Amino acid sequence: MNLEEHAAKPLLAEAGIAVPKGAVCGDADAAARAAAWLGPCVVKAQVPAGKRGKAGGIRLAATPEEARIAAASILGLEIGGHAVNRVLVEQQVPIARELYAAVINDPASRGPLLLFSADGGMDIEEIAATRPDSLQRLPIDIEAGMEPARAQGLAAGMGNASAAVAATLVALYRLYRDCDAELLEINPLVITGDGHVMALDCKLVIDDAALPRRPDLAKLGTPEKLTELERRGRALGLRYIELEGPVGLLANGAGLTMTTMDAIAHAGGGAANFLEIGGDAYTQAQPALELVLSNPRVRSLVVNFCGAFARTDVMADGVVKAWKVLRPAIPVFFSIHGTGEEEAVALVRRELGIEPFDRMEDAVAAAVGAST
Repeated sequence: MNLEEHAAKPLLAEAGIAVPKGAVCGDADAAARAAAWLGPCVVKAQVPAGKRGKAGGIRLAATPEEARIAAASILGLEIGGHAVNRVLVEQQVPIARELYAAVINDPASRGPLLLFSADGGMDIEEIAATRPDSLQRLPIDIEAGMEPARAQGLAAGMGNASAAVAATLVALYRLYRDCDAELLEINPLVITGDGHVMALDCKLVIDDAALPRRPDLAKLGTPEKLTELERRGRALGLRYIELEGPVGLLANGAGLTMTTMDAIAHAGGGAANFLEIGGDAYTQAQPALELVLSNPRVRSLVVNFCGAFARTDVMADGVVKAWKVLRPAIPVFFSIHGTGEEEAVALVRRELGIEPFDRMEDAVAAAVGAST
């Protein structure tokens, strides 16, 4: 779950990281009133998306009237697929230096990774591409936590602000841990003209699996933007994500589903969906198949089952029964391996008159070819 900037910054402040004074406003008049209180200010679109400045969603204002005009121009914009219906009006801060700091989940180290750069104010991808040596990476041992001495090492080049930057990095990791975050990013983290350290922006993404035990954070998050099919999938208890390709996909297990999606892309096609129906495919097959086929872009279908504990013949039986009820007009291509494979292949062959492929790659290639 994403927390917009205005929702994330109070959490930074509670963790001991300074943030500018500001107010969330839903209309231009409110922005003008906030500017009258704050003085010279920044008016920022509040959406769970990056590159707001490039989209015209961040503007400076020296007076309340300028803030009113800025807010009026920003409200109603669409940025990253999200309509802007509120702005954050914040005091302008004199900046002496811009830094970048973030904590992310790192698959390589299988734990948190602290990123820190003296080149803030730009996208992390741009920093990594143009100044790779400036981006410091510090894997963090979950058991040991963020040791102050290591933070001090990262901040050593910050002059008189080194101690404050190091303390901010320690607090950043603590908040990441306490929030069960997947990403906590400050860009820019600035050293102000009077030597203080302050977060001018914040991106916070909470692990969805942690939300049931953190209802306080769940209330702060921005509702996920779902398509109509994704809403239907969620109501059915199915993990469905709508994509842009023409090849529909049914598979058991998230890993196998993603592998099949990669194979579709490798074959020159595009998946129409992510849909992981798991070992209970027998009971979920018909609603899952209906969901996939409801996407008008779908021109072919791959069914890829690999059984270990779950039997592929039981999963295939569910799909076969659903297929005979729904009678889709599109071609379907099966790849079945694992426990119950012989029975599953015989079932598909007998009931549908379709010969499953021996290799997943061949089933995928046939589906991609049929989708063009």
